[in-house]
Amino acid sequence: MSIFRPDTEAQVLDAVRWAVAEAQPLEVAGHGSKRGLGRPVQAAHTLDLSALSGIVAYEPEELILVVRPGTPLAELRTVLAGRGQCLAFEPPDLAPLWGGAPDAGTVGGTVAAGLSGPARLRAGAARDHMLGVTAVSGRGELFRAGGRVVKNVTGYDLPKLLTGSFGTLAVMTELVLKVLPAAELSRTLVLAGLEGRHAVQAMADAMGSPAEVSGAAWVPSDLGLPGIPPRTPSVALRLEGVAVSVAARLSHLTTLLGGRAATAVLEPAESAAFWARLRDAAPLVERPDLVVWKLSVPPMEGAAVLERVRRAVPGTLGWLDWAGGLVWLGLPPPAEAGADSQAAAQAAVVRAAIGGAGGHATLVRAPEPVRAAVPVFQPQPPALAALSARVRHQFDPKGVLNPGRMELGAAA
Repeated sequence: MSIFRPDTEAQVLDAVRWAVAEAQPLEVAGHGSKRGLGRPVQAAHTLDLSALSGIVAYEPEELILVVRPGTPLAELRTVLAGRGQCLAFEPPDLAPLWGGAPDAGTVGGTVAAGLSGPARLRAGAARDHMLGVTAVSGRGELFRAGGRVVKNVTGYDLPKLLTGSFGTLAVMTELVLKVLPAAELSRTLVLAGLEGRHAVQAMADAMGSPAEVSGAAWVPSDLGLPGIPPRTPSVALRLEGVAVSVAARLSHLTTLLGGRAATAVLEPAESAAFWARLRDAAPLVERPDLVVWKLSVPPMEGAAVLERVRRAVPGTLGWLDWAGGLVWLGLPPPAEAGADSQAAAQAAVVRAAIGGAGGHATLVRAPEPVRAAVPVFQPQPPALAALSARVRHQFDPKGVLNPGRMELGAAA
């Protein structure tokens, strides 16, 4: 097995051109912190982008950051915080979910996996903050798309297309990201004792109010998160901004929703700790035995979907984020005997729970044999699958970039 570790764009281009010429598939990785997400890659060689790191340009007044893909997210957070700014889509630190060290993730891996945190509700997803990209396609061609302006609508929106493509279309060598001012203050209103449709309705009413909620989640009685009353299912609603604005909006929300449940307020330190643990899926990190799924569904359906899975699979741990639109699930692991068939049965249960609600389910953490046997990503309808295949063929006709990562590919 060969490992290519380029530290320049030209070296990335040379490596991909070699792979194309020799028909040798490459695993594209940064620090490798997300290898457990997606199917096992079918490649004998690795293109390690960890040395292609660093900030190329930072223009705080223009809210623009240009960065190489191997740059650690922790480094970016520090630099941005020094200027009172942030990546507003609140990228999670999920490396510990797969047994890695905290803060091991890179900006390239986060964008390639399309990962966004609780602030997605208000700020949008990772793809909405991608302004431009420089990349090498699976044809061995260097291209640039987008630019350093917030409005750029010329041609296809390739930066958004590459976000969430898991390195299967092109190798990003430079990213242009939009940054935003960081919130001065964060406080969280907790509604204790709500669950099911009552919890979902409370989150919907909060999101429909002028309170500008930046995080809305429901947690069960057994999750053990900071500030949540013991053994009490609760809704958490985050408000961010300048102090006087947060206080006024908190008062409005309390008046609007306070008659439905007992209320409490998490002050800044406790609020930050709560949302950080939820963002990074800490309850599932602490249960490495569980098989982890992430479901994206219409927000009003989240509680019903979660309840269907919990009834079908006793011992399931789960909660709602994105006002009910994101369902995190931790399912008991299959027994060693017949693990593949049991995992397939669990996958069928999870995807059936979505039912006619619409949405998709992603297998986030499972042993490698399970990820090889069970569709990790939501199977696409035939027309969409055909379109996806045409796009992949246009960018990577020989299938040299991360083959097998998103679906079964040819053997390496």
